Amino acid sequence: MISTALPIPKTESAPETTLRWDESPCPLCGHARYTPIIEAADANADSDGLRFCVVKCNQCELLYTNPRPDEASIGAFYSDSYRPHRRARQMRRPLRKWVPLTSLSGRPVLERRSIPLHGAGRLLDFGCGGGSFLERMAEQGWEVTGLDASLNTVQMIRDELGLKALEGTLPHPELEPESFDVVTMWHSLEHVHRPLDVLHEAKRLLVPGGRLLVAVPNIDSLPFRWFGESWFGLDLPRHLTHFTPITLRLMIERAGFQVREVRWIRHSDWLRSSAKLAVRQNSASFWRRSLCSKPLARLVAWGCYQLRQSDCIFALAER
Repeated sequence: MISTALPIPKTESAPETTLRWDESPCPLCGHARYTPIIEAADANADSDGLRFCVVKCNQCELLYTNPRPDEASIGAFYSDSYRPHRRARQMRRPLRKWVPLTSLSGRPVLERRSIPLHGAGRLLDFGCGGGSFLERMAEQGWEVTGLDASLNTVQMIRDELGLKALEGTLPHPELEPESFDVVTMWHSLEHVHRPLDVLHEAKRLLVPGGRLLVAVPNIDSLPFRWFGESWFGLDLPRHLTHFTPITLRLMIERAGFQVREVRWIRHSDWLRSSAKLAVRQNSASFWRRSLCSKPLARLVAWGCYQLRQSDCIFALAER
């Protein structure tokens, strides 16, 4: 792995810092040869000249960001207002939203249905963000632990929700082998530099027969083909690995899990976010602009789901 340094331009919210780049082999098979696929800027930042490349491994066909900010400097791309780290608005939702929904509303068939609504098990949420999922599962009787790289987020969960949360990643020194019945990773696996190591550690933390639930963006999707660098699920450089249904299964199996299913999840709000980003970047055709419409986005998201071309995928695996 080769690391080089590059200054990050000064902004109003942060002084100039030094970004160190990693030239990485494939995070799945370790192969060093790859083919560039797409290049894009950070959609969440003002134009600063930085662009990031997604490449495809010539061996296993995993897509990943390369070169990428190293582990010491990736934090510069997570602002204090990063949306997943914000506290979710307090809102009591009816229980029916936890069962499968198949209408044209664009609401996903909820992957979280794979966990019993009521239980007395132990659950680890890797990349817990603002803690809304932790809170809901604690209400259902689960003994929950959150793990997140943001210290501020972890402290907020402890102070405001009174739930157990740890700062860091996997492996973590405070987590013991076979101490959880379920490990969840809701849109967090794509953010880590060594996803295979994280999955190996998740397996070690689970009891025999324990469940792993993973949701990630699907780069092998119609929305990615439509929007390209404006696709909401790209999120460079924060997303370091870009999964397809095949490579997600391969990654989880390589870590020693038995994959029970991989399925597609539809998110009409992702389509609308991609459309709005395309408009902002002045790359929106009439078709792209039309997907800013909520009713049309819902209909198109349903169509993508029926074609197994949704831009989000979910995997259920067991130790």
